[in-house]
Amino acid sequence: MAPDASLLAVLVSALAMTAIVGLRYLLTSGLFAWITARVRPGHYAGLDLQIHSEIKWSLLSAAIYGIPAGVVAWGWQQHGWTRIYTDVHAFSLWWLPGSVLAFLLLHDTWFYWTHRWMHRPRVFRLAHAVHHASRPPTAWAAMSFHPLEALTGAVVVPALVFIVPIHVGALGAVLTIMTVMGITNHMGWEMFPRALVQSRLGGWLITASHHHRHHESYRCNYGLYFRHWDRLCGTDRGLSSP
Repeated sequence: MAPDASLLAVLVSALAMTAIVGLRYLLTSGLFAWITARVRPGHYAGLDLQIHSEIKWSLLSAAIYGIPAGVVAWGWQQHGWTRIYTDVHAFSLWWLPGSVLAFLLLHDTWFYWTHRWMHRPRVFRLAHAVHHASRPPTAWAAMSFHPLEALTGAVVVPALVFIVPIHVGALGAVLTIMTVMGITNHMGWEMFPRALVQSRLGGWLITASHHHRHHESYRCNYGLYFRHWDRLCGTDRGLSSP
């Protein structure tokens, strides 16, 4: 492929992925905002200006997430970059769920430590204060990041696909979990049954009850999917009652 054609193809792929990430955000956050309006009428009353700001920052984040994803997608399709595979038998079948768990654990580790770093006063004021302007967070806040914070999140999955082999369907599962948990953890209320949240399994998973405590107290509950780093590092402060 000629250099000019390659550059155009990369640009198209980056723009397409940006559009996909942005549309995914609008549809999924919109869905959970609609659920909130149905289940808890008035829960977001008086938050119109905050929600408009969350949407603005989130759509900017969509471009920051979409561009590297589009470049990697182009490289995978055109040059075989990455360790994404399409033949379900290329690896043992147990690796399908295993790779999903590996991605989530590695992403969670990156998120925990970068999140703690962003709570240092100078970094917080520069990059993370935008996200914490959502008080209380809403279903629209999951991607409401300053561009510097968005960059720290945008590199994770594109980097992991070069390191950890994963079936394209399992990668879709990872992205779905990432999207759904990012939104449900920011809804400002707990949508999962108390029996699950307070169960032994729930004690290791992050839901809105856990993450809402972070938005209340700041210096605790830094994890994304799991609570093990918070527990190991003494930063788990338990559940809130959103």
